[in-house]
Amino acid sequence: MLGGHQSADGLAAPVRPGPDSLFGPRGACLAAERGPFFVSDTGHHRLMIWPECPSTDGQPAEFVIGQADFASEGRNGKRTVGAATLNVPAGVAASGGVLAVADSWNHRILIWHGYPQRSNQPADVVLGQSDFAGGLANRGGDAGAATLNWCYGVTIADGRLFVADTGNRRVLVWDRIPERPGTPADLVLGQRNFNCRDENAGDGVSARGMRWPHAVAISGGMVLVADAGNNRIMVWRTLPQQNGAPCDFVLGQATLAEQDNNGAAYYPTDATMNMPYGIAVLGAHIAVADTANSRLLGFGRYRLAMGAGATRLTGQRAFSGKGDNRWALPCRDSLCWPYGVSACARQLVIADSGNNRILLWEAAP
Repeated sequence: MLGGHQSADGLAAPVRPGPDSLFGPRGACLAAERGPFFVSDTGHHRLMIWPECPSTDGQPAEFVIGQADFASEGRNGKRTVGAATLNVPAGVAASGGVLAVADSWNHRILIWHGYPQRSNQPADVVLGQSDFAGGLANRGGDAGAATLNWCYGVTIADGRLFVADTGNRRVLVWDRIPERPGTPADLVLGQRNFNCRDENAGDGVSARGMRWPHAVAISGGMVLVADAGNNRIMVWRTLPQQNGAPCDFVLGQATLAEQDNNGAAYYPTDATMNMPYGIAVLGAHIAVADTANSRLLGFGRYRLAMGAGATRLTGQRAFSGKGDNRWALPCRDSLCWPYGVSACARQLVIADSGNNRILLWEAAP
């Protein structure tokens, strides 16, 4: 466990920036089983880096990007936007030496071709803006194939880059990892074309549109999108070849036209969700951060179907549970608004945002 400092009475201690403190982290990932390890410390507007996977509670980070030092905080380091500044960083992904960070409120994705080896090492590529000095939503204009608006999620899989472009209510796909600033995307999901940004694609809730996409996961060619605003996970059995292709089915709702949280009931079940923000593939299972229910759900990867129920649960005692930290003080198996989840080998990494901490769990067989 990283962060999550508590006072003597068990309540959260005041969050001050340091090499071992976190404030509302929304994303974390292991690049490989032994590291490096990256955390988007969202509230402190910085990226924390451990060259090796942390092995003890509270282990301090070695490098920081986005602030002058570990004791500093502030959006963009209280400077102008640049190649090593951050403003509400969220999703983070690392694979094959490539690091990508969703710099949400600068409306851009930062990419390093080679994992950073020192503090404030500048990014090599920026997406969503024409250069590293830009920070406006959709570059100050309309949505397009090369613009972003409150992008919260980023995934690297099969040599492609996937971005949950949340404010534009869409997912963008690059067929290869961009090497030039401002490279336009190759495919859009959630909208009929690159110039639209309407909620649910301008229609009612359906298989095509999205309301608040926040994360993307890829499993054996299958594409899964955490559509938090519609309280569901959208699933495409294969990566679409056309813009705006409708999904094949959803999890969290009984039909493609429904969107109520917890199926319009007060208590959740194994087949309902309330603002799922995170999703990851862990072996034969799909892990979903069912954020507003403060729990993780596990679905059998090979048994996914319309409205399927989860078979595994963490954070609550039963599928009907929904309280933050089970209506008690935080402990090692409780959760409070988990925003991000990622997986590497048998390690599951949870950004337990409401508890200001990152949890690393060994998956059960």
